[in-house]
Amino acid sequence: MREHTEDTPTGDGPERPGHVVVIGGGIAGLAAAHRLLGRGRRVSVLEASDRVGGKLLPGEIAGVRVDLGAESMLARRPEAIALAREVGLGERLQPPATATASIWTRGALRPMPKGHVMGVPGTAAALSGVLSDEGLARIERDADLPRTEVGDDVAVGEYVAARLGREVVDRLVEPLLGGVYAGDAYRISMRSAVPQLYRAARTHDSLTEAVREIQARAAADQQTGPVFMGIEGGVGRLPLAVAQSVRARGGEIVTGAPVTELRREASGGWRVVAGDRVLRADAVVVAVPAPAAAALLRAEVPGAAAGLDGVEYASMALITLAYRRADAGLPAGSGFLVPPVDGRTIKASTFASQKWGWIADEDPDTIVLRTSVGRYGETEILGRDDAHLVDVSRRDLKEATGLDATPLHTRVTRWTDGLPQYPVGHHARVARVREHVAGVPGLAVCGAQYDGVGIPACIASAYAAVDQLEGDLSGVQELTAHPVQSLHGGAGE
Repeated sequence: MREHTEDTPTGDGPERPGHVVVIGGGIAGLAAAHRLLGRGRRVSVLEASDRVGGKLLPGEIAGVRVDLGAESMLARRPEAIALAREVGLGERLQPPATATASIWTRGALRPMPKGHVMGVPGTAAALSGVLSDEGLARIERDADLPRTEVGDDVAVGEYVAARLGREVVDRLVEPLLGGVYAGDAYRISMRSAVPQLYRAARTHDSLTEAVREIQARAAADQQTGPVFMGIEGGVGRLPLAVAQSVRARGGEIVTGAPVTELRREASGGWRVVAGDRVLRADAVVVAVPAPAAAALLRAEVPGAAAGLDGVEYASMALITLAYRRADAGLPAGSGFLVPPVDGRTIKASTFASQKWGWIADEDPDTIVLRTSVGRYGETEILGRDDAHLVDVSRRDLKEATGLDATPLHTRVTRWTDGLPQYPVGHHARVARVREHVAGVPGLAVCGAQYDGVGIPACIASAYAAVDQLEGDLSGVQELTAHPVQSLHGGAGE
């Protein structure tokens, strides 16, 4: 096949603004493209798959629009909400209809406790009803224990268990962190995953005292409004709207275009090969998951590639089920989380029709809910076929809620290697990768494997990458020092 070459002169003059190729059409890549266009750059986005959006995927079941990937975004960070408004979705932003969730543990659905930071309580009383009497008594010992040094980093589970006992970790911290990362709390970095807790723990002898200070500071900030936000029709609409805006402003988005080669040229620009297309660019933003990013960077930035090679991922599956409302009575609330220690198959369930008013409004006679399965290191369950995953979800739902109806429709969505893991030392790995990348002019990286897995974190990462191309490293330095904490939306993902 004849190679198709696109030559783009370098320079940032008004006639030919600098051309930037963004590799990856997930929300990070699209956000980078959107900001680049606002800075007067010419932009080409190359996406390997047949669609944009990455882990944000709109779909439908029983004629009702739903999310088949991430379904909410943190509203206490500005990036995602602001971008949604910029691309015309402001009037479609909706908070959850209910933020009341439960924990399915010790044989019953129990109300999600209040007064904790990612499952770490400020007082023992905050976890009453979820923990045993012995577990509550163990929390009280925290004030009398000698200081536990956190050092440069520490696993969340390891540190919290040492201060408050394993039951706090196993029954609350683990399901909350697992809902965000599909990971193992005893491996997950406190510095990267719960940075506010890490900072407080460095200056307090008591962990519960540190949590109370975080809570007092939050109260003093007087933040109002919902913690999380959705979008009518699903947050999967966000990347589609950003892509539409990118195209409307003159940006190019090409799907089905896996990049196979990334090389610097003698001129100082870049040569990007995607199929039979060869693009030449002044700068490149690499916005793909770690394995793909490592492969692309290996020739020109081997140090960064080596760091990215070490990033591990967890796989998971979402099982979406639709029922006749008349057949499906559910407990109140947005759903429930499931501690792995209880030995269940599902790790969470979201009562989507109760959590999002727009789902209930689309078909008042239909109830939609979903479950999730799969955590870091679990491969056997994800190897089962779709029918099996539906069956085990229905079995667990029946035991937890009494729901025993036959669903109208079911959908299984698999996210293989969908969630990057943030083990102890993750911050140092990211800093090394960024240091190598910063040494190469016209190159920046962004995405979920760096500074946080949530939607606002990915967008913040993209914006910092764009600033870096223009010589401003302040955003990259801020994110490397202070990652964006990804909170749990109450139940489900």
